[in-house]
Amino acid sequence: MTSIRSPQRLGDALRAARKQLGLTQPQLALAAGVGVRFIVDLEAGKPTVRLENVLRVIDALGGELQLGGLPAVEADQASEGSGHDA
Repeated sequence: MTSIRSPQRLGDALRAARKQLGLTQPQLALAAGVGVRFIVDLEAGKPTVRLENVLRVIDALGGELQLGGLPAVEADQASEGSGHDA
């Protein structure tokens, strides 16, 4: 598993995965349903990319997002929505 602690590291990891799969940026964009500009920005480590599209790209590459070091969340709690307990 790759430890991601910055937008740049995420971009580097996704670029490496894309290249390992032999995909071009336009091919990945098409597979993920996003624009080529989004792939370019994501791989460059742009910190303001849209999370929904990041998840699409990760899925198109055959990956999944896992959070480590956080308390476990039960399935019913995870589906309660995006409420914040601050």
